Amino acid sequence: MTNDIWQEINYAYLMAGINRVRNRLISHADPELLNRETIASQDNGEDLDWESGAPPAMEQICSLMGLSAFERDILLLCAGVELDASFAPLCAAAQSDGQRTTPTFSLALAVLPGAHWSALAPDAPLRRWRLIELGSGTSLTLSPLRIDERILHYLVGVYHVDDRLLGMIDRVESTENLVMSHWELAQQIVAAWSVDGVEDIQSLPILQLCGHEASSKRAIAAMACHFLGVYLYAISAYAIPTNPSDLTQFKSLWEREALLGNSVLLIDCDDLDAADTVREGAITYLSESLHGLVIITSPDRRRVRLRSLLAFDVLRPTSSEQYGVWQAALGNMTAYLNGYVESLVSQFSLSPPVIQAACAQVKVRANQDDGGTLKPGEIELLLWDACRSQARPRLDDLAQRIESMALWDDLVLPEIQLQTLREISAHVRQRARVYEHWGFGGKSGRGLGISGLFAGASGTGKTMAAEVLAKELRLDLYRIDLSAVISKYIGETEKNLRRVFDAAELGGVILLFDEADALFGKRSEVKDSHDRHANVEVSYLLQRMEAYRGLSILTTNLKSALDQAFLRRIRFVVQFPFPDVAQRTEIWRRVFPKGTPTHGIVPEKLGQLNVSGGNIRNIALNAAFLAADANESVTMKHLLASAKSEYVKLERPLTDSEIHGWV
Repeated sequence: MTNDIWQEINYAYLMAGINRVRNRLISHADPELLNRETIASQDNGEDLDWESGAPPAMEQICSLMGLSAFERDILLLCAGVELDASFAPLCAAAQSDGQRTTPTFSLALAVLPGAHWSALAPDAPLRRWRLIELGSGTSLTLSPLRIDERILHYLVGVYHVDDRLLGMIDRVESTENLVMSHWELAQQIVAAWSVDGVEDIQSLPILQLCGHEASSKRAIAAMACHFLGVYLYAISAYAIPTNPSDLTQFKSLWEREALLGNSVLLIDCDDLDAADTVREGAITYLSESLHGLVIITSPDRRRVRLRSLLAFDVLRPTSSEQYGVWQAALGNMTAYLNGYVESLVSQFSLSPPVIQAACAQVKVRANQDDGGTLKPGEIELLLWDACRSQARPRLDDLAQRIESMALWDDLVLPEIQLQTLREISAHVRQRARVYEHWGFGGKSGRGLGISGLFAGASGTGKTMAAEVLAKELRLDLYRIDLSAVISKYIGETEKNLRRVFDAAELGGVILLFDEADALFGKRSEVKDSHDRHANVEVSYLLQRMEAYRGLSILTTNLKSALDQAFLRRIRFVVQFPFPDVAQRTEIWRRVFPKGTPTHGIVPEKLGQLNVSGGNIRNIALNAAFLAADANESVTMKHLLASAKSEYVKLERPLTDSEIHGWV
């Protein structure tokens, strides 16, 4: 049966029912009028043959919501007022009151057959499912009755989501682009809900999709619902009302919508703050009491008490699955890449929607920049940068992204330290080849993380070295704010560290735990609960660093404060020495940008200043401001004045031997 034919049958069936109720009103108000009108031909519309197709909307409501014949006629009475202009005067005549143009329960009891008082009880279908609205009146039976707008549209054959739910729920469309592992999860969800002989829908379990793949979880849920022949709507945890009356109304409206629209509700808790106990309580109440099928998405497993729960872990697609998504998304562009996709897969662990977004971003930029003509090598850079952009973790409250501008030439270090830094870069670049193609990855991800400890006094170049590596590898560098990570509450520090590593996994960014002594000091003997708590924090950090697919760097001013057992689990340890005279002289030669006007600068004399590279940069920068303010080139006199200020800040005396012969 086509939709047009169903619409005709549905409308004829509805109007026939309304006419039958209209006859009852006429018979009660003026029996002689009923005898004078020829209306019998209008009554048999309810006998239309619809068995071969979908039942009319009225039949669906009666079946889904368990309406009695009397309750059905009350609904038709209220619908007639909206659809037939003759109903209003008939209602007034039947109630012997010209002002009462709307139906009342008293009128229904008097006019309609099979009347029963329980039809207007709060838990009876008419009010339980909000099919009618009860207005204010002098008594319950004399209060005006009005059909709910959503129900009226449904009866007429117009489907739309209740406008009171708009802005709270969103339709989730299914996609055919699931990778095989996610497609198998969708099939498991179908099996969990495809149980024969289930009479009560609440006996079916709540399904929970766990993990950090938010977009993939939605896609899996949507595909499962597609297989089940139902629609999926999602609501954010933050859109769920916390006020009890508003929460009750939402629950009632959604339960009705789920019945009418054959729909499943997905509660999105992926961004929910666990400390928000009020909202947690609302979500727990809603998920456990809701009469309908429920899917919950969250990073971690949740607990329910009143209903069974079945949890599924949604992992990122495997490397081979990501490779297939890349090839499908790039299409003809793959010919330009010469195996470059493997490098992208080894560095970035992206979900299919993110991969598709990165490819779309590159195609747009390629068309804008090159008129649609791709040059060799350019597409690779565009793809890499698009992946960096799409994969940037949300760490604004725990970390700061550092724009890496430093180059190898900016580092002045002994050769052995420079060689170690180059080895770190090589490990990150070649991790896919060694771990995956050459087999060193084995069957476990433990111990595959690339970690480094940069030790040395403040200003010796530890952070700059991290910037150099980020620039060399074209990766984002995030400096972790330890003050935001460390918590005095047991378990909170580990939660914060987990957030950092989980978010960073997506793009394999470089994590820099700057001045990490506060968190990574010597593990003490366990004397009390605080000692045990501190050791758990360090152990958790070591586990995550060993499993992290990117590069994590710790910096410390006091290497001696670190536990030897801790150091053994760090792959690279780089000691940044305090620069000697020759190294300080070289730093002075490189510290001024090419655009800085200088005159009479003698690096050998400046190298006598017994300060670190960080202090040298401060002195040079301050001298540049002094010279600019005087409209002069930077000279030794500006550097002398700047050096004196820096030494005051360091609370150290500036000796004559350090500045001998400067001016």
